[in-house]
Amino acid sequence: MEKIRMNTPLVEMDGDEMARIIWQMVKDELLSPFIELNTEYYDLGIKHRDETNDQVTIDAAEANKKYKVAVKCATITPNAARVKEYDLKQMYKSPNGTIRSILDGTVFRAPILVNGISPVVPSWTKPITIARHAYGDVYKNVELKVSGAGDAYLVFEGADGKEQKLLIQHFNKEGILQGIHNLDASIESFAHSCFTYALDTKQDLWFGAKDTISKTYDGRFREIFDGIFEKDYKEKFETAGITYFYSLIDDVVARVMKSKGGMIWACKNYDGDVMSDMISSAFGSLAMMTSVLVSPHGYFEYEAAHGTVQRHYYRHLAGEETSTNSVATIFAWTGALRKRGELDGNQALCLFASKLEEATLRTIESGKMTKDLALITSLKDVQVLNTRDFILAVRDNL
Repeated sequence: MEKIRMNTPLVEMDGDEMARIIWQMVKDELLSPFIELNTEYYDLGIKHRDETNDQVTIDAAEANKKYKVAVKCATITPNAARVKEYDLKQMYKSPNGTIRSILDGTVFRAPILVNGISPVVPSWTKPITIARHAYGDVYKNVELKVSGAGDAYLVFEGADGKEQKLLIQHFNKEGILQGIHNLDASIESFAHSCFTYALDTKQDLWFGAKDTISKTYDGRFREIFDGIFEKDYKEKFETAGITYFYSLIDDVVARVMKSKGGMIWACKNYDGDVMSDMISSAFGSLAMMTSVLVSPHGYFEYEAAHGTVQRHYYRHLAGEETSTNSVATIFAWTGALRKRGELDGNQALCLFASKLEEATLRTIESGKMTKDLALITSLKDVQVLNTRDFILAVRDNL
């Protein structure tokens, strides 16, 4: 068959460990045989990030701005153990955090539903979409290890020369410090993205934070959300027959657990990181979730929301067989290819993306799946496939 052509490149960000292995398999078996892949490639593997002092991550984000659409593999965010393991120059910040701070916008994550895999919460009959703020908090933090007794202050030096200063803590001995921040403009973009997405998808929007404790920081999130809703979206929501409400995040968690699903759950950056894993795992698997960063500036970055699958990678290096779920990686590519096709008016590319998603779900529904799904499926007589064989089974259906 004649391969589908791409008019404009999309930005490809390669990653680490088992996720990187799967990334190449998906390209080799499910994409390259059918598409003349046109990507601008950036290697975000931890060793190359180290070699470039993380400049490659910044370059990839800037390329995303240029071409509008990117697809990203899972990457390592190093801790102390990883710095030693890979002999890194420093403990680099999250590449996702770096990219998101450059692009702005909101990360929307939703479970991939498939027949035979039921949520562990019986009342959930509809998918729950996590809207995760994509800037600030611990992902842009400054940290300090305190070596002994002394006083820690939060200080702001204004451009007008005025200074604000608050005592954080009097230390009697060793401890740790962390400083986080956010920007009104970013929170406003987050709010607009959430309200617009809710209207586009006709879903209720729930937002949870902790303004009773964090009266200034979390309180600012609530204030901005409430103000923008009242001014720009209240009437539109009423016309669409959907609702928006704010509550404390612990209350929202309790409500979600008793709900039927079908809503968008807006979360601050770290909350969204944690809750998206909880939602995806409860719906089936961490590898069964779509993730896309939508920027108000018209940039889109699709990614697999899970980690690099370190444990499977070590087994792979030892020559052992693995059964690693590649669905999130496949759907990251299909999301990016579909958006590329939409922006370019390339219907063949959009149709291919939809067919590949359908082939992936049909493979699972036929009883062929990776081990993580086989452990929780209600289907009978399932066939557990290894990493490559699952991808090849998807190709057969495609």
